[in-house]
Amino acid sequence: MKAAAYLFFMLLAGASVAAMQSAPVVPDGPEPFTMRVVATGLDAPWELTWGPDDQLWVTERRGKRVLRINPLDGSRTELLTVADAHQSVAQDGLLGMALHRDLNVLNGSGNDYVYLALTYDAAPGETLLRNIAIRRYTYDRRTGRLESPMNILTGLPAGDDHVAGRLVFGPDQKLYLSLGDEGANWLQNSCRPNRALELPTASEVNARDWTHYQGKILRVNLDGSIPSDNPSIAGVRSHVFSYGHRNPQGLVFGAGGRLYESEHGPSSDDEVNLIEAGGNYGWPRVAGYRDDKGYAWADWSSSRPEPCASLRPNNGSGLLPSVPTERETGWKTDFKPPIQTFFTVDAAWNVQPKDSTIAPSSLDVVASDRAIPGWNGSLLLPSLLRGVVFRLKLAADGRSVTGTPLQYFKTTNRYRDLAVHPGQHMFYVITDVEGLSMDGAGRPTRMLANPGSVLEFKSAS
Repeated sequence: MKAAAYLFFMLLAGASVAAMQSAPVVPDGPEPFTMRVVATGLDAPWELTWGPDDQLWVTERRGKRVLRINPLDGSRTELLTVADAHQSVAQDGLLGMALHRDLNVLNGSGNDYVYLALTYDAAPGETLLRNIAIRRYTYDRRTGRLESPMNILTGLPAGDDHVAGRLVFGPDQKLYLSLGDEGANWLQNSCRPNRALELPTASEVNARDWTHYQGKILRVNLDGSIPSDNPSIAGVRSHVFSYGHRNPQGLVFGAGGRLYESEHGPSSDDEVNLIEAGGNYGWPRVAGYRDDKGYAWADWSSSRPEPCASLRPNNGSGLLPSVPTERETGWKTDFKPPIQTFFTVDAAWNVQPKDSTIAPSSLDVVASDRAIPGWNGSLLLPSLLRGVVFRLKLAADGRSVTGTPLQYFKTTNRYRDLAVHPGQHMFYVITDVEGLSMDGAGRPTRMLANPGSVLEFKSAS
């Protein structure tokens, strides 16, 4: 490790309490809202969307169910239990859900399809091999059930951390799925090489070997095949639409068919990105902007002479001289910078997750002239660690954020996903069943106010 880089990280690890107290502050939004608890007792809800029947459709990561919840009284019916979804850690199980465009209008076109992303054990009876699948179900309006399962794409890589799993149906009638970097080079996976910037080879694609899909956003035909107009990256066309992502849990399409993404930073630099075909988004060589502030790339798997296995796990709080390290500006490859970061901190910052990240869990958009004045063309970003929803106003061309993000809907909860009522004046949030959040005084707590719930926030103006 170069001396300057080592000094950089020693400063990072030893910053003062005074620096910790100077955390960036996001102001509260001015518009008033009332809150109502719609439903409780959900088993780790993960995806929330407004259904075609004026109901809220929810997936339960741990409960493995798809539920339909009446927003008026909280009554629920079960659409499906996915018995073979594997769930054993904090980020796997039944994850994303995307509704076919025709299902949203229930027009009898025969495309009454619901697509689910789930983890499963690809080697039952042997050592656990966790993979992700995209599976299609048909919604039977007579029985109110999801039936006729069909696997669309299987064998996608998944680990015990940074699984991602957000699934959206694009205006181009393609499926978009986010895959995390499996926590490589981090905590219990410190000694695993990070593959987020590595791309699949032609031979791997021909063999349906999706190993190098870690840390990617995929674009998939509705039958699971590779779209012929997907980008050719490094001379290879695959399902990969963009790469260089850490834990991208938010995906949403906005005006003009623009795709936006949110992802967790390492202990700073949570990101919101505008995703473009073939785009390189920099992780793990860059976190946030290429600014040499509170992050530098440290390749723990290449530790020499001490092997990585002999070192304490990488938790982002400091490094050892044996770990090769390079500042962000040392990486000269072109990449797509984010349109917004949260907690891009200076090198003197004492990086601790509870102080320097929002943990963005998903992403939604307000795109209607009926919206609350000033909200049209805004991204809504729920936070796990802050128990708020951030509103980011997009510029007219949708390619940047204007002004300062504002925060709304503060409670002592972990916000997992959000749905916008078609009237654009009510917003629904699902909450985690456990984990770290912030109370009203900004203190870390695990005592959540409304675990496993659906909350409604209605404009009071």
